[in-house]
Amino acid sequence: MAGGSADAVTKEMEALLVGQNPSVVSGETCQTSSKEGKVADSNGSHSSPPEDDEDEAQGDGPSQDGGSEAAKKKKKKSKSKKKKGPLQQTDPPSIPIDELFPSGDFPEGEIQQYKDDNLWRTTSEEKRELERLQKPMYNAVRRAAEVHRQVRKHMRSILKPGMLMIDLCETLENMVRKLIKENGLQAGIAFPTGCSLNWVAAHWTPNSGDKTVLQYDDVMKLDFGTHIDGYIVDCAFTVAFNPMFDPLLQASKDATNTGVKEAGIDARLCDVGAAIQEVMESYEVEINGKVFQIKSVRNLNGHSIGPYQIHAGKSVPIVKGGEQTKMEEGEFYAIETFGSTGKGFVREDLECSHYMKNFDVGHVPLRVAKAKQLLGTINNNFGTLAFCRRYLDRLGETKYLMALKNLCDVGIVQPYPPLCDVRGSYVSQFEHTILLRPTCKEVISRGDDY
Repeated sequence: MAGGSADAVTKEMEALLVGQNPSVVSGETCQTSSKEGKVADSNGSHSSPPEDDEDEAQGDGPSQDGGSEAAKKKKKKSKSKKKKGPLQQTDPPSIPIDELFPSGDFPEGEIQQYKDDNLWRTTSEEKRELERLQKPMYNAVRRAAEVHRQVRKHMRSILKPGMLMIDLCETLENMVRKLIKENGLQAGIAFPTGCSLNWVAAHWTPNSGDKTVLQYDDVMKLDFGTHIDGYIVDCAFTVAFNPMFDPLLQASKDATNTGVKEAGIDARLCDVGAAIQEVMESYEVEINGKVFQIKSVRNLNGHSIGPYQIHAGKSVPIVKGGEQTKMEEGEFYAIETFGSTGKGFVREDLECSHYMKNFDVGHVPLRVAKAKQLLGTINNNFGTLAFCRRYLDRLGETKYLMALKNLCDVGIVQPYPPLCDVRGSYVSQFEHTILLRPTCKEVISRGDDY
């Protein structure tokens, strides 16, 4: 019994050993696999840090470059900010004048002091205070003058023989409209662009369809006006490509400057005219071998200017023997002179282009419906400022000539035909607008050119 039980025990022990072997083997394999896993993990842990380092290095690289780029951009921005000063006018001019002078203070014209009995005005505190009160009005007219200066400077640079006169006028007028920010009767063109040629002294502008071309031997008077709130700058100059005409141009330029110099508070209009004539007729010009003494055109004058009124009542003669009337404080004057190689006397001739509503006209009954409608257009767009037929065309008016004639016949509108000396003669013109301020005389339209 005891021997059998011992055998049974030994068999059970063997069975246990055989049963435990797989578990032992699997344990060993588990251990080895875990070891391999640890090795793999250790290898992974060793290999992964360099990747992280590279990533960090890559991350660091762009951030440094980005920083330097940002710094460069900042420098560029600061440089560009430094460069940005006041607005500069383009070529051709296109930026409105009020944007070039955001402070609202526009350039002053040439200042000339009064003389003799009016010297005290220069230092009078009372007169200075009067000027301070008038500053908004002075600024308005100076803005109009700056527009005139910039437009005429550009026009002088592009004028050349072969230009169509109508293109010349439209280029000039569109530039004025842009620079002055045309706004109904508050700001815009004061009167049609006069571009009278040779023996035509004034009031000629091409009507629609006119094919007149500027020639090398032409003497052209370019007379245009600007206004702000009805304060008008009336200024003109003469263009001649042929140097043969230089003495003719110089005569009227010097005569105009003499008139400006002689004008002033309490100056008599006749004395200004006498001084102008003396200077004008001291010149002579040789044209194609023939010598002409230059004459003042005796029936053309300078004039006082009022708000929305180009001819405000007083005339400044350009020959001796005029009125004894005196100039007064606060008045605007257009000092203009005309020198001619002809008779020195003009008459109305050629097709009319200039018109202006009479300043003092009251209510006049109109029977023609088209005339009533045309008068409405004139009142809304021009008021008492001068206009021409091209301006009516631009506003879309058609078949208006009979209505316009009707308005002229009843005295509401006044026609201003071209003023001409004898055919074959040449007339030159220069003109400035002056303001007789309480303390001094300001030549509002003076520029670097004349």
